[in-house]
Amino acid sequence: MTLFQSIIIAIIEGLTEFLPISSTGHMILASAAMGIHEDEFVKTFEVFIQLGAILAIALMYIKRFFKSIDIYIKLFAAFVPTAIVGLLAYDFIKGYLFNPIVVSVSLILGGVILILIDKKVVNQKSDLVEVEEMTYKSAFFIGLFQCLSMVPGTSRAAATIIGGVFNGLDKKQATEFSFLLAVPTMMAAGGYDLLKSELVFTNAQITMLGVGFFVAFVSAWIAVKLFLKYVSNHGFTAFGWYRIALGILFLIFMWGTDLG
Repeated sequence: MTLFQSIIIAIIEGLTEFLPISSTGHMILASAAMGIHEDEFVKTFEVFIQLGAILAIALMYIKRFFKSIDIYIKLFAAFVPTAIVGLLAYDFIKGYLFNPIVVSVSLILGGVILILIDKKVVNQKSDLVEVEEMTYKSAFFIGLFQCLSMVPGTSRAAATIIGGVFNGLDKKQATEFSFLLAVPTMMAAGGYDLLKSELVFTNAQITMLGVGFFVAFVSAWIAVKLFLKYVSNHGFTAFGWYRIALGILFLIFMWGTDLG
């Protein structure tokens, strides 16, 4: 992976991490399209730049984390299912599911579900004034939905937003809780991945990690600001159709190539 390619991957990560279109899926597809070999450094790079995107959310919503201890307990309740399933299924997921075919199919299926969900949520009103008022049971339920995102291409954001909608949240509240839940979930997942890595980095690789972290931070900040405003006014249908189109296009692209 060259420095230029690392910047492209970091931009993709930042722009897609908190959108319901799967950042991991996009990085896998982009790497395959650019001919980047998924070696241990590339995998570590993809995890490390996710932490840059998480920092953007942590700073953007920093006041929400100081409102009360209650939000931490609810985020923990939502995080528990993912932690358990993630630890049990980590090797299987990394070993068998991280490939373009799985990503493409997941994008298509997730896109169909998003379009159907948007019809349900278009006029849905929430009984809550703030998302922090949700029950612990609802938070845990959203965490169960988040487990689905371990399949590459599903999208953590899409899974948690759908879980929030099924728990009576409106589209803005479901999206905001998805953002907040991303902080402990991705910090834990990223930290675990980095601990499992035994790489010794070269100076060039350290440069790529630093540049990638910064680029992912900036692009994630921009994406979140635009996404929340767009969802409040338009919903999720466009993202559903985008997922379907991308999944189909990449399946066509892989047809007859060694990527399939």
